[in-house]
Amino acid sequence: MKPVTFFSLSALLFSLMACTSAPGPALAEKARQEILQAEKDFSAMAATEGVSAAFLAFAAEDAVLNRNDEIFKGHDAMKSYFERSTLRNPSLQWQADFVDAAASGDMGYTYGRYIFSAKDATGKDIRAAGIFHTVWKKQPDGKWRFVYD
Repeated sequence: MKPVTFFSLSALLFSLMACTSAPGPALAEKARQEILQAEKDFSAMAATEGVSAAFLAFAAEDAVLNRNDEIFKGHDAMKSYFERSTLRNPSLQWQADFVDAAASGDMGYTYGRYIFSAKDATGKDIRAAGIFHTVWKKQPDGKWRFVYD
């Protein structure tokens, strides 16, 4: 009888350890809510402080920005990309239609629709609409920053 009791106790302890060491759905749900809020804050900042300021504020240091089939990696490259732009009064509006997060609670992604408008160097109106996809990563300071857009 003792080997069965020992085995049963061992199985129970192993099960409890597995349950407590796995992050579980609650951690992923918390991450989804935090990412959704970060996405809303990002969009709001773009509307009030400008597109480039918002992108630089919400990008991780090693983030990748994919624009016109060109990759800009890191803050310096992104800043240079925005500074070289000849567009005037750029406006970007978007809303996440979907958000998901890893069970570990440290990565996630969003997608949804965006509308971009600006004036080119000649004053001509430019308007584009499409679908965005952003990958988010929780930083060591607990803040969510995008690592790919």
